[in-house]
Amino acid sequence: MALIVQKYGGTSVGTIEKIQAVAERIIETRKQGHQVVVVVSAMSGETDRLLELAHSLSSQPDSRELDVLLSTGEQVTIALLSIALQVKNYSSVSFTGGQAHILTDNSHSKARIIHIDAARVSRALDEGKVVVVAGFQGIDADGNITTLGRGGSDTTAVAMAASLNADECRIYTDVDGVYTADPQIVDEAQRLERLSYEEMLEMASQGSKVLQIRSVEFANKYKIPVRVLSSFVDGPGTLITNEDKSMEQVEITGIAHNRDEAKLTILGVPDKPGIAYGILGPIAEANIEVDMIVQNVSADGSTDFTFTVHRNDYEKALAILKKVADDTGARGGVTGDDKIAKLSIVGVGMRSHAGVASNMFKALADENINIQMISTSEIKVSVVIDEKYLELGIRTLHSVFGLDKAP
Repeated sequence: MALIVQKYGGTSVGTIEKIQAVAERIIETRKQGHQVVVVVSAMSGETDRLLELAHSLSSQPDSRELDVLLSTGEQVTIALLSIALQVKNYSSVSFTGGQAHILTDNSHSKARIIHIDAARVSRALDEGKVVVVAGFQGIDADGNITTLGRGGSDTTAVAMAASLNADECRIYTDVDGVYTADPQIVDEAQRLERLSYEEMLEMASQGSKVLQIRSVEFANKYKIPVRVLSSFVDGPGTLITNEDKSMEQVEITGIAHNRDEAKLTILGVPDKPGIAYGILGPIAEANIEVDMIVQNVSADGSTDFTFTVHRNDYEKALAILKKVADDTGARGGVTGDDKIAKLSIVGVGMRSHAGVASNMFKALADENINIQMISTSEIKVSVVIDEKYLELGIRTLHSVFGLDKAP
């Protein structure tokens, strides 16, 4: 007997019929002799509906009350799924995040899980029950309801798997696994049989929407095997697990992209100690996350400083940077571009294959695609390019690195 944690997203439980189908999938796992803990999201569209209700009353709803409101979406789903299982004569019990003892910090709308006391869930499993847990939520030390932010149900599932020492965490989505590239852009994209935690982390951070980054961090920290599967089509999915030697034989595992990028440059800033903090400090104080950074020092003793932010933060960051330019005496002023995209190649094989980056740059150059910024890690190369060339760049790299060939 194995202990399996299953997670179902909003599209998987979007209707009563889909909830009944999820119940059948859970029953199938139980028939195989396994214990099952299920983590579910709110029904598709429900969180947006609740947000709209809150914003119809206030442009800036109180964060604590907003968490109380949004957590009800998952509460509906866990009850309905538990009822669906009971109707089919399978003992089941539903727990909210608080009832499952998921303790978080007090950062409303973006709380982080501190600890899970899984004793109550374990007792229910020992009684032969299927345990259905609300994703995306927990409680802080004062008993206040908190939410983990968008995609938080993935994190709940992996954290629950870690606390229970589960054999596998299965994330059911509307896709049947992780692909070498976005199948909507590349017809020849191939489903990957397995990925290392590191590769999945890089792909998630560079724009792949299959798994939430924090859930992969949890999986990596506690070495929980995670399998990405389809709620609607049977198949083996993609296993995310420890790296092995066979993974290094392939130069590139996959291609990730992100359209939600914007670039800002402050020109002709005096090159002196503390200037980077002088530029990025006000950006950080405004709670704006910075991604890629490039600094170029000129012969005249000035520096040009370029960085990228989420496109939603572009106008806010631009206004801040203009003030920074005035305060620092930047001679060239500020420029910006919100029509860029980030394109990344990822693979643990980069460690043992030379020339991967140069092959990427040559392939883009052959298509007359200009590279504006470059960022690298041990297993990733990212470039910023004009957004209009993004899909061409993805298809080109997918072909050049041989990812369109079936494994």
